[in-house]
Amino acid sequence: MHAPATPPPVSSAASWPEGLVIRSATPIDAQQIADFHNLPGYRSGTLRLPYQSADEVRRYLEQPSNGSMNLVAVMDDLIVGDIGLIRANGRRSHTAMVGMGIHDRYHRRGIGRALLGEVIAIADQWIGLHRLELTVFCDNQAAIALYQSFGFETEGVHRAFAFRDGAYVDAFAMARLRM
Repeated sequence: MHAPATPPPVSSAASWPEGLVIRSATPIDAQQIADFHNLPGYRSGTLRLPYQSADEVRRYLEQPSNGSMNLVAVMDDLIVGDIGLIRANGRRSHTAMVGMGIHDRYHRRGIGRALLGEVIAIADQWIGLHRLELTVFCDNQAAIALYQSFGFETEGVHRAFAFRDGAYVDAFAMARLRM
């Protein structure tokens, strides 16, 4: 039996870094996901608390929210990034929240760009979403630049948004509207 073919990007205009595979996250991935979620750089850019367990990740992946999608980026046989798209419902069914992060040792390799590009292609071309939303800490300049390159705009500032490393930090509310 041979390994399945690497799925191509959803968007024909996308290009991924050599050796990168993006696929759906599964409960089997829970330990690897928990391992990189607990890295200091990853955790610093998210709302996650230290010492997330594989069981917590597994439960989340086994019981996804309605309309949610969780993808992982795999490189060198290691999960090196993840992204989630959580669709709103009711009168906000045209929107979804995006959350993502990259393994501490795999920054600046195009993995975040590939993950975000996949989710946006799915949102635009397969689900027909009009609005994507996210929050990002105001000091995360690399992430802000990535989001802006995909058309996200800052809509406001959440003052004292989260407690991180002993202090309150602000976050930008950003959104991308598909016209």
